[in-house]
Amino acid sequence: MQALMKNPAMVLPDGVQASQNLSKVANRGGVESETLELVHLRASQINGCSACVGFVDEAKRGAMGDRLWLVSAWREAPYYTDAERTALELTEAMTRLADRSRDVVSDELWTELSKHYTEEQLAGLIFWIATTNFYNRLNTAVRQPAGPASWD
Repeated sequence: MQALMKNPAMVLPDGVQASQNLSKVANRGGVESETLELVHLRASQINGCSACVGFVDEAKRGAMGDRLWLVSAWREAPYYTDAERTALELTEAMTRLADRSRDVVSDELWTELSKHYTEEQLAGLIFWIATTNFYNRLNTAVRQPAGPASWD
């Protein structure tokens, strides 16, 4: 599949700086980088963003092994901590907005999240999930294919 146009971030370069700033804010929350990688991948899978699914940190591919590649089966797979499971549940809730009736994030999930994350970490996690969904929407709109060569 070929992109329909250049990626909007390449057409309007100020968008790259803005999105990079969002990523920096999210990373300042103090959530482990592996957790951020998992939620990024899971949101990208749900949204069908091949560019983001293919854009997994090279260093983490080997280090995370099955934890990375089985993230779509996180409920059944034994490789995830309780904290990661709550982050993945938050990811799915925030990504599948249309599937929710009223409360995007249930009181029960907030209670579980607060057992594992500080308010600062939750803020970073929410920023990261929202930013991932932003990237997914940019890339899927123009059919951005996976792979670094596709950004040229």
